[in-house]
Amino acid sequence: MKRLLKYLKKYIKECVLGPLFKLIEATFELLVPLVVARIIDVDIAGADKAGAARDGGILILLGLLGLAFSVTAQYFSAKAAVGFAADLRRSLFAKIQTLSYSDIDEIGTASLITRMTSDVNTLQNGVNMVLRLFLRSPFIVFGAAAMAFTVDKRLALIFVVVIPVLAAVVYGIMFVTMPLFKKVQKKLEGVLGITGDMLSGARVIRAFCSEDEECERFTAENGELAKYQKRAGRLSALTSPLTYVIINGALIVLIWTGALRVDTGLISVGGVIALYNYMSQILVELIKLANLIVTVTRSFACASRVADVLDTPKEGAGKANAEKFPGKVCFDKVFAKYRSAAEESLEDISFTAEAGESVGIIGGTGSGKTTLVNLIPRFYDSCRGTVAVDGKDVRLWDESELRRKVGVVFQKAVLFKGTVRDNLLWGNENATDEELTAALKDAQAYDFVFEKWGLDTPVEGGGRNFSGGQRQRLTVARALVRRPEILILDDAGSALDFATDAAMRRAVSSLDYRPTVFTVTQRASSVMNADKIIVLDDGRAAGIGTHETLLETCPVYREIYDSQFGK
Repeated sequence: MKRLLKYLKKYIKECVLGPLFKLIEATFELLVPLVVARIIDVDIAGADKAGAARDGGILILLGLLGLAFSVTAQYFSAKAAVGFAADLRRSLFAKIQTLSYSDIDEIGTASLITRMTSDVNTLQNGVNMVLRLFLRSPFIVFGAAAMAFTVDKRLALIFVVVIPVLAAVVYGIMFVTMPLFKKVQKKLEGVLGITGDMLSGARVIRAFCSEDEECERFTAENGELAKYQKRAGRLSALTSPLTYVIINGALIVLIWTGALRVDTGLISVGGVIALYNYMSQILVELIKLANLIVTVTRSFACASRVADVLDTPKEGAGKANAEKFPGKVCFDKVFAKYRSAAEESLEDISFTAEAGESVGIIGGTGSGKTTLVNLIPRFYDSCRGTVAVDGKDVRLWDESELRRKVGVVFQKAVLFKGTVRDNLLWGNENATDEELTAALKDAQAYDFVFEKWGLDTPVEGGGRNFSGGQRQRLTVARALVRRPEILILDDAGSALDFATDAAMRRAVSSLDYRPTVFTVTQRASSVMNADKIIVLDDGRAAGIGTHETLLETCPVYREIYDSQFGK
C-alpha cells in the first residue's frame, strides 16, 4: 500500500481536512450524553422547563453542527478518494502500455482488466472509508472510555476491559480474511477470462453447438468464486455478531452494576444513562470499524495486486540513439523461449537481411514464424543470441525510437472505432490526406474506401463493418503511412484472394523509400520472388535461400510448394 500513497500527495489538503472535520463532528457526539445526563438529573428532576428547553436546544444545535461537519468531511474524503483512483488508474493504464508481450502473457489480459477496474474501485472505497472512519471510530471509542471516567471511575473500568477484547476480535478476523480476499480477486479474474472468451468466440461456440459446455465451464468457475466469497464472507460476518455479543454483555454488566450504585447513591440515574449512551456509541463505532477493517483488508489485497503491475520492471531499457537507421537486420545464433514454456520456440537462427531486401518467412503452423519477427521490434526478447538492427543489439535501442521505424501488420487485423482517417493516422499523426490516399492505393484499399465516404468512412469497433480482407488491407495501409524502414507483414494477406495479394506485394516492392520487408506466410506464392526465404520447421531453420535454391535443397520447402502447386 505504501507504493500507492504517492497518488494521494496531490490531495494532502483533503486528506487532512476530511478526518479533521470528522473529529470535530465526533467531539460534538461525545458531548451529547453529558447534555442528556444534565437534562435528566437537573432539568427533569428539578422540574425546570426552561432549562429542559435550553438543553434540548443545545442537543439540536449539536446535531446540526455535527451534520454540517460530517457533510463537509464527506466532501473532502470523496474528492481525495476519487482523485486518487483517477490518478492511479491513469498511471496503471500508462504502465500497461509499456509492458512487454511476455509481461502481458504472464499476468494475463483478464487479470489486467480486473486490476484496472475492480481492484482500483475497491481501493477508492478503501481510501474514502479510511479518511472518514480511520480516526473517527477510534476517537469515539477511546473518547467515550475517557468520558466515562468523568462520570464514574469504577463503572468506567468495564470500558477498559471491553475495548482490548473487541480489538483482538477485529484484528484476528482481519488477519484471517486478508489472504481469502486475494483468492477472491484471483477467482474473479478467471470468471472474467471465461466471459471474455465466450464473447469473443460467440460465433464459434454457436457453430459447434457448445453452449452447454461453455455454460458448464462458466458455472464451475463461478462456483469456485462463490465458494471463496462465501468463505471470506462468513469470517467477515462474524465481526458484527461477536462485537454485538461483547458490547451487549458489557451493557448488561453496566446496567446491573449501575443500578446497584444508584441504589446506594454513588451515581445518578443520568450518569448511568450517560454511560449507557457511551457504551452504545462504542458499539456503533466498532460495527463501523469492523466494516472498515473488511474494506481495508480487501483494499490491501487489491493494492498488492496493483503494485505488482506498477513495479513490473522494464525489460532491458536501452539508450536513445538518433543515428541513421537503414534497416539492416541480423540474427546471430538466436534462441527464443516464452515464459513458463517447457521448450524453446526458436533454436539457433542465423541470417542477415540487408537494407531494402525482401525476406520471406514460411513454414507450417507453430513453426515459429511470428515469434521470429516479433524479436525485431522487441515485442519479445531472445533468451540467447543477438538480434541486431543496423549493427546494434535491439536491447541497446530505445524502444520508442526502434518501434517508430518499424511498421508491423499483425495476423489479426485490429481497427479502432472512428473513421478510416483516424485509423490511418495511428501510423503517422502528421500525414496529409494525399499520403493517406497513397497508402490506401498501395494496400489495394482505395476502391472500397472511396466508394463510400472516402477517408471519413466510419469504422466500428474492431472494424466490424468491414470484411476480413478489407480489415487486413486497412492495417497494411496504416503501416505504410508510417513509411517504415523495416516493414513486417505477418500473414497480412491470409484473407485476400491471390490476385489482390499479388497486387499488394507488387506495390510494396516498388515503394520509393525501399524498406526492408519481412513477409510471414504459409503461401509459397507470396515469397517466391523474395530476395531471401527462411524456411522454419519446429523452430529451426530448415533452409535459407532463394526460391529456386530451396526447391533443390530444402525438402520442407519443396513439400510446401508441391502441396500448393502440385508436382
